[in-house]
Amino acid sequence: MKKNVFKFLMLSAVMSLTFSCEKDFINTEPQGGLITLDQLADAASVNPEIVAGTMDGVYTTTFTTGTGGTTGHDDFGHKGYDIFADMLSGDLALSLSTYGWYRASITELQCTQDFTYTDNYQVWRHYYRVVKNANIVIGTLGGTNAQPVVEESRYILGQALAMRAHSMFYLTQYMSRDYYPDAEILPIYDETTATGQPKSTTAEVYAFIENDLNIAIDLLDGYNRPTKTQVNKPVAQAILAYVLASKRNAWPEVAALTAEVMATNGATLMSAEEITGGFNNVATPGWFWGVDITLDIGLGLVSWWGQMDYFSYSYPAFGDSKSIDEGLYNAIPADDARKAQFYTTAGSLYLMPLDKFYDPARQPAGSGPMVNDYVYMRQAEMILLNAEALAKSGQDGPAREMLRTLMSQRVPDTSYLDGLSGTALQDEIYLQTRIELWAEGKSYLALKRNQGTVNRGSNHLSFQGVPMSYDDERLTFEIPEQEIQDNIFINEQNQ
Repeated sequence: MKKNVFKFLMLSAVMSLTFSCEKDFINTEPQGGLITLDQLADAASVNPEIVAGTMDGVYTTTFTTGTGGTTGHDDFGHKGYDIFADMLSGDLALSLSTYGWYRASITELQCTQDFTYTDNYQVWRHYYRVVKNANIVIGTLGGTNAQPVVEESRYILGQALAMRAHSMFYLTQYMSRDYYPDAEILPIYDETTATGQPKSTTAEVYAFIENDLNIAIDLLDGYNRPTKTQVNKPVAQAILAYVLASKRNAWPEVAALTAEVMATNGATLMSAEEITGGFNNVATPGWFWGVDITLDIGLGLVSWWGQMDYFSYSYPAFGDSKSIDEGLYNAIPADDARKAQFYTTAGSLYLMPLDKFYDPARQPAGSGPMVNDYVYMRQAEMILLNAEALAKSGQDGPAREMLRTLMSQRVPDTSYLDGLSGTALQDEIYLQTRIELWAEGKSYLALKRNQGTVNRGSNHLSFQGVPMSYDDERLTFEIPEQEIQDNIFINEQNQ
């Protein structure tokens, strides 16, 4: 108990340091009794639990409400931006809107064309807040290239580097239209930078991300994490695989990374029965990164479940329906086990995921608080990304067999795969990625990797049947007004 209280007090001090000044990246000379990074490093050298508590705070940021800087009911961390992205991809339809969340700003694509919209600020602030918190850990442990003698500190540094890279990667996806090496896209902040920085090029940002992940993978070798919340070596490798895949020029490396992740992460492919089991328990063998949501976390309506699950106390239960795109649903064969994830009777519940995501009590508009868990990564996505990488490396045979690994658990007959090769095989892998990972925050990444086109079905409230290329400016967020006001290096013209 005393240890937990001590960690909480130190974490509170660190979070105060972290959030005390929005214009400075790290408040290196805080006022009012706040601690400095040097003081924190000195304390951590005496008691490693201090920096461990700070690392816990990095993870907590990913699922805490308000980390996008607002009180909005769409502001609840990383999973909140999974919803943003899935809607931009067109695969997640807002099919009925009573309360207005996501309507104008996201689904009508207003925020992506107007930097004054708050949703731009939320995305920017959340991921840079994770970066900021990770930098405190990294700075406390001696910097990016440190080699801590204490094993625990070595593993914590690896986790912090991986989380910094993860957030920077998502910023590259949300804030830039494509991988243009020379295009200036984002400021880079490491543990040595305190104030606003100019934008770096895509190539420079990616080099920063990849360096973090390669170091993290080395540091995390041998780490046995206590829960699935923590990043271990396979998770860091999976993040790197997504990063390299988004460049579309390193497919053999992506294939090798995903193969190693599958072999070492301890996860299994979710069975046909498990994929209609609610996606609500981090102990699911098919998940290898996620969050155990507990009563102590205190989530309620403002949460992923509050925005997505009809069987929680939620917006879907009271008139804000989120459904699978009708065209995508129609592409699922009748004998595919995933077809059963969606409600097919006409009405307000049409094509909602009533049998994919749900509270186990199965009571419409069930009571809170939320204790159902968050999935960040699972084995199926590694299978699909591996198949994609093999196909795009010209290895059609191994790609077909990898895809068959998944499809044999979804359809009774996979012989149709035998006739697929080249572009047709790549298109099938992309389709199965969209179906399998629907509403799990991966469709937008796949859209960009595959240079796809959004074409919304008839159950969307706007832009039905309007083709939009993956690199359409309407599908990319703007640098927010607040950043332009605070950062002298960025203005409305060069954003």
